[in-house]
Amino acid sequence: MKTPLGLHRIARKVGAGFPVGTVFKGRQPIGLTWQGLPEAAIAHRLLWLEGLELGKNRGGNVDSFARYIYLHGVGNETTLGQPASRGCVHLAARDLLPLYHRLPVGTLVWIG
Repeated sequence: MKTPLGLHRIARKVGAGFPVGTVFKGRQPIGLTWQGLPEAAIAHRLLWLEGLELGKNRGGNVDSFARYIYLHGVGNETTLGQPASRGCVHLAARDLLPLYHRLPVGTLVWIG
């Protein structure tokens, strides 16, 4: 359940219009980090990735899209840089928000 490597593209973006600190579950907003959810697994925004390499990150058990692999924020940013997910890439809000606003759906993403 590690982060799938290789070439991906941003398939969907979730979180536009919600305040920074919004917590998501199943890609739906469920509250805010400052309203009792400071350890949120998915917060702020998410960029849902689609793998482009058959057998590596696309298809079968390795499929990034089917595994719900995202670039996303977390409630507790002190955990950044530590393995803490089933394959997602966690980013600080200060790094994620500019990417979210600048990168359109379809943007290529390389995970090495």
